[in-house]
Amino acid sequence: MSIGGATYDLFVRTSTDLIHECGEGKSIALPLGDKIKVEDVIETCGGGASNSSVGLSRLGCSACLCGVIGSDQWGEKLIENLKKEGVNTDCITIVDNEVSSFSIILSASGGERVILYTPGTNVHLHDSNFHKEEAKNVDWVYLNHIQEQNCVIQDDIVDVLADDNGPKFTWNPGGCQLDKGTDEPNNKRLLEHTDLLLVNATEAKKFTKTESKEDAMKALIGTGVSNVFITEGKEGTIASDGTNTFYCPCLSEIEVIDTTGAGDAFGTGITWALLNGLSLPEALKAGTINAASVVSKIGAQAGLITDIEMRKRLADTNLSVVEISN
Repeated sequence: MSIGGATYDLFVRTSTDLIHECGEGKSIALPLGDKIKVEDVIETCGGGASNSSVGLSRLGCSACLCGVIGSDQWGEKLIENLKKEGVNTDCITIVDNEVSSFSIILSASGGERVILYTPGTNVHLHDSNFHKEEAKNVDWVYLNHIQEQNCVIQDDIVDVLADDNGPKFTWNPGGCQLDKGTDEPNNKRLLEHTDLLLVNATEAKKFTKTESKEDAMKALIGTGVSNVFITEGKEGTIASDGTNTFYCPCLSEIEVIDTTGAGDAFGTGITWALLNGLSLPEALKAGTINAASVVSKIGAQAGLITDIEMRKRLADTNLSVVEISN
């Protein structure tokens, strides 16, 4: 069960002429009053829970999504896509007279993008429409980034995970969860039941209030998490189970077209690997392979690979995972 948002994405492909240096980073600049021709417009489905449920379904898992979608045109397309991908939609709440989550993504070559979005109906996931009983009967729960208003369901999720026969748990915290830190009561309880924690280096340091990803890793393992994965973009990923720590680089030969959904694809690949009893190094490879496939295409789901393709790529990959000292 993937818990979180589903978003309808409209990709607007721009030229590199609109990218400018801005302080320490870059920006996409749109001069006021100009009429700018774009290279392409592409409609796709996205959102964290939508991406992970579709990704797991393609990898051969029986996947479902727990979230809230509007009865508008975007919501209809989101439901249609989920059903087409074989995702169970029984735990989705559909509300009238509300706008489904919608994004306009300004995307330039090389993967740079700016996302303009409205959370829409994603803010309405609460205790009253969280399918707690259904969550108790799944093998694995995947909690994606959620809106601040949705954090009220954390205590219900803890109750599900704390059961003696409770499911395994993947958590990709975001927003207010990161701001409150690992010592916040609900966060602390969730971490104690987390089998797979997914954060990037910036998030890891914010979550633990530390200055380096190495210190963040030690702090996160100390919370009781079984496996921690910390990504750092092109620099690759470190992962630890508290006993062994491994490093995996990115796939360098991949042409990056669009980075939307890369983190969800990475987490999906790792979750699939752990579900299938693969080792931590193999899980690192699976996540990296899935993410690389996604960034080579437009949108968060077009590049998600199947179970058969994943096993083939794992057998053929030249990725070298190395063990590093703790």
